[in-house]
Amino acid sequence: MTRKLTHITLGLAALAACALFMTYQTYGNLDFAIALRGKKMVAFILVGIACSFSTISFQTLSQNKLLTPNILGIDSFYVLIQTLSIFVFGSQSLSRATSIWDFLLTIALMMSLSTYLSFTLLKKFKQNLFLFLMIGMILGTFFNNVSSFMQVILDPNEYDHLQGKLFASFSNVKPDHLTIAAILIALICLFLWRLAPQLDVLHLGNDHAINLGIDLKRLQLMTLFAITALVGISTALVGPTSFLGFIVANIAYQLMKTYRHKSLFLAGSLIAILLLILGEFLVEHIFSFNTTLNVIIEFTGGCYFIGQILYERNGNKRWK
Repeated sequence: MTRKLTHITLGLAALAACALFMTYQTYGNLDFAIALRGKKMVAFILVGIACSFSTISFQTLSQNKLLTPNILGIDSFYVLIQTLSIFVFGSQSLSRATSIWDFLLTIALMMSLSTYLSFTLLKKFKQNLFLFLMIGMILGTFFNNVSSFMQVILDPNEYDHLQGKLFASFSNVKPDHLTIAAILIALICLFLWRLAPQLDVLHLGNDHAINLGIDLKRLQLMTLFAITALVGISTALVGPTSFLGFIVANIAYQLMKTYRHKSLFLAGSLIAILLLILGEFLVEHIFSFNTTLNVIIEFTGGCYFIGQILYERNGNKRWK
C-alpha cells in the first residue's frame, strides 16, 4: 500500500510539474505554448523513461548501485561518432543527408559496439568490479581523446556546429525523431518489463539466479542489448545526460525499498520526468537560458554522488 501511495504521489507531482511547465507565463497564448513546449515535454518523458529502465537494469546486471551504463563510455562513443562524422563528411554534407537515417545510423552504431563491449567486459571482469570500472573509464577516456584530437584540427565553423550536438538539449528535438524514438523506447521498455521477474531473481546474485533456472548469459545479453539501445536512443535524441540515470535509480531505490523491478521502473520514470521538467523550468525561468539543462543535471548528479560516498563512509548502509 505504501508503494502504491508513493507511485500515486510521484505521478501527481509529475503531472503538476507538466502543467506548470506548459502553462507558466503563457499570457493567454496557450495554443502557441503547447506547440512550442509540447515536443520538449514528449522528449522529457521519453528520455526519463529510457534513463530509468536502462540504469536500474544495468545496476542489477553489474550488482553495483553506483554504476550506470555511461561508465562504459557510451556517451563518449556518441561524442566520437558525431566528431568523426563532421570531421570526415563536414557539417554541410550531413545537413543535406536525411536526418532520420542519420538518427537511426547513430543509434545502430552505439547499440552494436556498446553491447559487444558491455557483454565482453561483464563476462570477463564480473568478479572484479574495480577492473570492470577502470576499463570502462579507460575506454571512455580513449574515445574522448580521439574526439578531442579531431576537434582541435576542425574548422572553427565546423567546431561550432559540432558543439550544438554534444550537450543535452531538448530545444532542438525534431518531431520525426520523437516519433521513431517513442516507438523504439516503448517496445524496448515493454521487453524489459516482461524481463522484470527474471531481473528480480538476478538481484539475489548470479549463483542464486542460475540455481533457480535462469539462463544467465542469455539474460545478460538480452538485457545489455536493451540497455544500450535505450541509452543510444536517448543520447541520439537529445545528447548525453550522464548523471540523470544515477540520480533517478538511487532515489527510486531509497523511496521504494524493494527489489521488484516493475515498481522501481515506474517510480524511476516518474522521478526522471519530474527532475527533467523542474531542471528545464530552472533553466528557462530562473537562469534565463544562461546555462543548459545538462549543466544542471551534471551539477546535481555530482553533488548527489559525493553525498552517497560520504554517507557510506560514515558507516551507513545503502539499500539492498
